[in-house]
Amino acid sequence: MKNLIKVERARHNLTQEMLADKLQVSRQTIHAIEKNKFNPSVTLAIKMAKFFNVTVEYLFDIED
Repeated sequence: MKNLIKVERARHNLTQEMLADKLQVSRQTIHAIEKNKFNPSVTLAIKMAKFFNVTVEYLFDIED
């Protein structure tokens, strides 16, 4: 599953650590999601989309 977390994070001038703090997860979680090594829970995906004020569908692209 591709994602635009890194793009949105950069657009908001946030480090991985800053985003992690705001979402109450570890920096390692953000890193793993950005590198497509970990898919977030539905709850976390929704939380991220709300934080960036975008849709979940925009933020995460499910590949075939």
